[in-house]
Amino acid sequence: MRVNRFSSNDDILTVLHEVADAVHEVLAANDDWGLSGRRATQYSIDVKVDEAALSVLHGAGCAVLSEESERTGEWGPDDLLVVMDPLDGSSNASRRVPWYATALAAIDHDGQRASLVVNQSTGTDRWWAVTGGGAYRNGTLLSPRHAHSLNESVIGVSGTPLFHPGWAQFRAMGAAALDLCLVAQGALDGWIDYNSHGVWDYLASTHICSEAGVHVTEWQGRSLVATNHSDRRTPIVASTPQILRQLVDVRDRHEDERTRSMS
Repeated sequence: MRVNRFSSNDDILTVLHEVADAVHEVLAANDDWGLSGRRATQYSIDVKVDEAALSVLHGAGCAVLSEESERTGEWGPDDLLVVMDPLDGSSNASRRVPWYATALAAIDHDGQRASLVVNQSTGTDRWWAVTGGGAYRNGTLLSPRHAHSLNESVIGVSGTPLFHPGWAQFRAMGAAALDLCLVAQGALDGWIDYNSHGVWDYLASTHICSEAGVHVTEWQGRSLVATNHSDRRTPIVASTPQILRQLVDVRDRHEDERTRSMS
């Protein structure tokens, strides 16, 4: 199937599912968990799954922004760009921790269209959204929890806090794309990034969160939609506006503490 900006969101989503299936096939057959030697922390499997995903997406007429291969394909006014991490959580995968994903977000020049995140340890646990159509996990409509205070919340974390932020509990599981989806389905009350991420790590999941009714922001107020490989953002999401404000305050304090420790 070929898709462009005039295609339906459902047709675009179908192509994203095809990409995830192609990646799963490569992962299922893989027995090489060594590094690629091309750049630090890149595994050989990262390159293999990227090639499989690019074959499907370029065949469908999409341009791609991938963590592994940067920008490929033509992204003209009538085209789609798929922002992709073919294997988010490569270290988890290499250690057989069953929490690693393919994350895909299709955008046009007007904004986001369709997103898909697949837990590739199974290949069947899938979260998706189309703009204006809600968010789903395996066909079930998603909605967040409604905790109103950080001290009663369970928060997903990427990075290491410099002080105890006051939450009830936290989870640090090593695959941002999947972690964010847990907020969309109500398993976590929020998620905070103590560092920053490439757009491929979060764009699909924050779209899913937004469609589920989760409150989403970028710590410094920047747009989360970015189309350059060098772009980095610091997403924060929460089930309620109150928790979002508290998490932004936590991130501000963390940065103040970090800056003070370096001076």
